[in-house]
Amino acid sequence: MILSVEIPGAGAGKMNAGVLLEDPATDRLWLRLRRDWDEFAPDEAEVLSAIEDDLASKAREMGATQLLRYLEETLSNAVQVTGRREIPVEDFERALARLYREHVQSTVRPFVTHLPRYSLAVAAGKFLENQEVSEDGWEEAPADLRLTPELFVARIAGRSMEPRIPDGSLCVFRQGVTGSRQGRLVLVEQLGGGANDRYTVKRYASEKALDKDGSWSHEKITLEPLNPEFEAWTLDPEEERFRIGAEFVRVLD
Repeated sequence: MILSVEIPGAGAGKMNAGVLLEDPATDRLWLRLRRDWDEFAPDEAEVLSAIEDDLASKAREMGATQLLRYLEETLSNAVQVTGRREIPVEDFERALARLYREHVQSTVRPFVTHLPRYSLAVAAGKFLENQEVSEDGWEEAPADLRLTPELFVARIAGRSMEPRIPDGSLCVFRQGVTGSRQGRLVLVEQLGGGANDRYTVKRYASEKALDKDGSWSHEKITLEPLNPEFEAWTLDPEEERFRIGAEFVRVLD
């Protein structure tokens, strides 16, 4: 169901405010509402901002089925819900994010609620040829993710990191990798392709050797897939053809 609101005097008319998704097998409600109330309804922003928590609380008390029936029977005027529509769902978090992106056009607030999306065909399998990397719009991030200018969004292509990173999913990355890379999921860039650079996402693993002067050096670097159907790649530490460009943070949808 889509939740919509109409604020008298706001001039925006009726607008989609969020998505309600019921899991009938568990009677659980998944919901996501917009966070930009103060942009177009500053006088009602405090009340409207409380709707999501209120619905979530009622869903835990009543169950999703009873709550949706209650909303259908009681809501009218300023706040309304659409009729129910059944959809197939494999992952509720991803489905909710996808439905929200499809139905809610929220105000873009860079690095406050939204992150830049790049036309970077990140490969979770083989290195892929890509066009020059450029900004391709903005994606709203989850409310629990602290946004910084180092974060960006790109779409995964490939199955080697499944099930954690599904093929075709939008993912958040953080530019640069601070501290130890061991065991982290990283975005690797193959250099030397000019405008057609290549990228892959893999788990980083390295073996180090102690040198005579007491320092450490990489003996072997391995890029490991999470999907057992794919093989790991071993890189030559002395070869400067690869660069760790970013760290995987989470899947958006």
